[in-house]
Amino acid sequence: MVSQALKSYKEQNGSNPTEIFIHAKTRFNPEEWKAFREVTAEGTNLVGVTITHTKPLKLYKQEGEFPILRGNALIINEKSAFLWTIGYVPKIQTVLSMEVPNPIFIEINKGQADIIQVLKDILVLTKLNYNACIYADGIPVTLRFADKIGEILTASTDIKAPPLAFKYYI
Repeated sequence: MVSQALKSYKEQNGSNPTEIFIHAKTRFNPEEWKAFREVTAEGTNLVGVTITHTKPLKLYKQEGEFPILRGNALIINEKSAFLWTIGYVPKIQTVLSMEVPNPIFIEINKGQADIIQVLKDILVLTKLNYNACIYADGIPVTLRFADKIGEILTASTDIKAPPLAFKYYI
């Protein structure tokens, strides 16, 4: 899939992308990362980002009506951070959650990238899922779409070949 996407990008733009970010719910194993590197052109910065809900953290305000703002982040180090993709949205003056918002945990586990830029990109990818008309549900569309493709691929009973591992659809 990555090689097809890169080929299409080059055909449309006349050159290879300068950066590629691959989002996943798990860390990339050496075999997966090697395969990604093999199909990525030299000079393209390849970055693997893991996005999970596995590290619970809640912040409570001492005063005020509303919980944490959507878009707040707690940067742990240059490779990892918590990002609140659900929370109070001043523009619509409401909270898009029924409980105290939980952040997602973001970790750059392969390659090099600026953690602040990664957080900004992921926040934008959680804002509006045009495919499902979902506003700020907290999950980046990259992971949401991969989950839906996985559901489709595993739902059919007519598939004769064994299904590929989920890692091939991320």
